[in-house]
Order: sequence, then C-alpha cells, then structure tokens
Amino acid sequence: MGAPWPADLPGVLTLPSGRRVLGRGLRSAAPEPPPEFGVYLLGRRPADAGWEQQWVRWRDFGLPADDRELGRALTEAWERADGERVEIACRGGTGRTGTALACLAVLDGVPAEEAVAFVRRHYRPRAVETRWQRRFVLRFGAG
Repeated sequence: MGAPWPADLPGVLTLPSGRRVLGRGLRSAAPEPPPEFGVYLLGRRPADAGWEQQWVRWRDFGLPADDRELGRALTEAWERADGERVEIACRGGTGRTGTALACLAVLDGVPAEEAVAFVRRHYRPRAVETRWQRRFVLRFGAG
C-alpha cells in the first residue's frame, strides 16, 4: 500500500473524512505515482492499466447502466481511499467523474443535496454536467 495522493495534486478531491480521491479524464496522462485502484466510467471496457481496476458501463452524458454496480464500485473505492491511491475517471473527467465523486461525497457523509456543490467547489466548477446526473446524485443519497 502506497501513500495517499498529495492534497495539492491537480484533480484530487479531499472528502470530509480526509480520504483523497483523484478525479481525471483519461485523455490526460496517468499520474505519478500511479493509482493502486481505479474506477473507470466508460461505454466500453478500458485497456488494462497495470493496476487493479473496475469498469462501470456508463455512456457519455448519460447515467450508469447498473446503479448497483456503480454503488459497489464506489463503496470499494471509498473504503480503499483510506490509505490507497484511488482514482475515478471517465473520458473527459467532468460529467461522469464528477457525478461519481459527488456520490462518493454522499458515502462520506455530505448530504446528497449538497454533494454536487461540494464537488464543484473542491474538484471542478463544471462537474456533474446534466440535470439527470444531478438527480442521480440525489437518488443515490436516498438509496
């Protein structure tokens, strides 16, 4: 197990519990040191990255194909972020990644109705791109 992400690394979201998760777009180069675990939110299975990963089928601007699969992947990411380098990524790093980070914030205790604003304030101002994604975060918090 490596050291957690540095708080000043671009794209790192520090949750209220102190856990740090890297959000990024896969168009960008992988960070150094590399993640120990990644959750990839894509329409197609990603190539093997060289570290442990989970793929959640999720088309751009849409919602995850399987809510429960996303919930399991994010729960594992949240648990592992308490000591491991975890990343959440999609192609661009804004909509799907922002939505997943907002759901992680809910798992960490941020009220669902505040999670999108939290992620926009601490990760990217335009994170969570569609109203459907915003509603998804609310539903995630209710379930």
